[in-house]
Amino acid sequence: MAKYKPYNYDQLVMLPISLQNQLDPGTLEYTINELVERYIDLSVFEERYQNDETGATAINPRVLLKVILFAYSRGMVSSRQIERACDENILFMALSCGYRPDHSTLAHFISSMQKEIESIFGNILLVCAELDLLGGTHFSLDGVKLSSNASKEWSGTFKELEKKRDKLQGKLRQVIAEHIHEDGLGGPETEKHQKQKKRLQHQVERLSEFLQEQKPKIGKGRREIQSNVTDNQSAKMPTSHGVIQGYNAQALVDAKHQIIVHAEAFSSQDHENLAPMMTGAKKNMRAAGKGENYFEGRQLSADSNYHCLANLALCQAQGLDAYIPDLQFRKRDERFARQQRFKDGIHPRQRVGKQENRKEGIFTKADFLFDEAEQAYRCPQGKLLKCGARGQLNRYRVYDIYRARQEDCATCRLRLRCLSGPSTPRRYLSVRVDVQKLNLIDEMKARIDTPQGKQIYARRLAIVEPVFANICVQKRLDRFTLRTKDKVDVQWRLFALVHNIGKIHTYGLVN
Repeated sequence: MAKYKPYNYDQLVMLPISLQNQLDPGTLEYTINELVERYIDLSVFEERYQNDETGATAINPRVLLKVILFAYSRGMVSSRQIERACDENILFMALSCGYRPDHSTLAHFISSMQKEIESIFGNILLVCAELDLLGGTHFSLDGVKLSSNASKEWSGTFKELEKKRDKLQGKLRQVIAEHIHEDGLGGPETEKHQKQKKRLQHQVERLSEFLQEQKPKIGKGRREIQSNVTDNQSAKMPTSHGVIQGYNAQALVDAKHQIIVHAEAFSSQDHENLAPMMTGAKKNMRAAGKGENYFEGRQLSADSNYHCLANLALCQAQGLDAYIPDLQFRKRDERFARQQRFKDGIHPRQRVGKQENRKEGIFTKADFLFDEAEQAYRCPQGKLLKCGARGQLNRYRVYDIYRARQEDCATCRLRLRCLSGPSTPRRYLSVRVDVQKLNLIDEMKARIDTPQGKQIYARRLAIVEPVFANICVQKRLDRFTLRTKDKVDVQWRLFALVHNIGKIHTYGLVN
């Protein structure tokens, strides 16, 4: 007969554990502990605590910060998951010194760090500078679009949201009517009907409250853009995997060791974020002990999504040696000459459609004559199109926009040959303006097309893309769990901090 060792779950076992011995030198948790204890100034947190005379004692911010940074390095974003780790994982116990912070304490600490996160980020950059991890010669800028803690199904213009509310109200009335009918027949209200009615009432109240308290969001061109009931500061953004409701997380990366010198989340497209990113980077570098003109004369690379006249002018004004290609730069590159998609700038799937959709007989710009006396254009019927605005179209071209009167177009017998559609009210004519700053476009094209420019721009892929791979794949940040721009920005910067701390750990922390 087999013999087994006895076991008894009622017995008591005393396990002597030294928390300090759990943080072995050479591990990431040891590096995080050393950085937070010795190199990060957390006095900025003191003013938020008002318990010096009355009130309970609070968990030290150093303990909370260590736990959060280590959790993010493990891909743990949920505050409940972090709370459970502090109760079960010996490494989290060691970093928290045996405390078990509640999930609400952790969540509040993260979401309220808008002021303190800048100081912490600057302290880490100062350590990077002391360890000579910053090259300071080439910087790359890029962004990654991540979903927010909000559904795009709750997005729309105010008119669309009102229509959605009315539809839900109609459905609610229908559910109530069905309940009254069943009640008249003597049948009890089912649990399913109760839950459905409660859910519809909550949705209607939520939409009504949003429409009453908020105002429509006006975008460029003075047109209303879609709002979101859950997180109105997030935005719909196109990605390679479809349209998401989220934020555009930006990172400016130093080329030497891929240190993030500034990270910030936006709800706008890439070309609108260069200016605020450079402003934030300068502020961070000042905190790291660098001069005011630290970026002057440095190389800056960014993809074609950042190419616009305003960004090129900004780079010139700040003395940046920028390499930001236009949208057609690969079409001019002989290395891509054999690829069909770059031969004429049209994707193969769109080429047939574009040729089939061309309208014949439509008046073009050549059919409109410029009247010097009126400083306006005349259409083939002799009506004037006067200049109504000057705008920047296609992100890098400046145009004067001439428009006809609606009365003239409404009665014109040639409107079908002039207007883009039957419901179009008037004809517009865009005429490119030759301003001095447009030379920046040609200068950037010439710089990118040189062998040296191609070589410098090619470095961008190896500088900034691995950073996003580390954060989004290795650290598993695939969506933001917080709402509003300020809180999402804190979460993104915390992940950028974890990335930089990982670099410090890899290249050696001075003990």
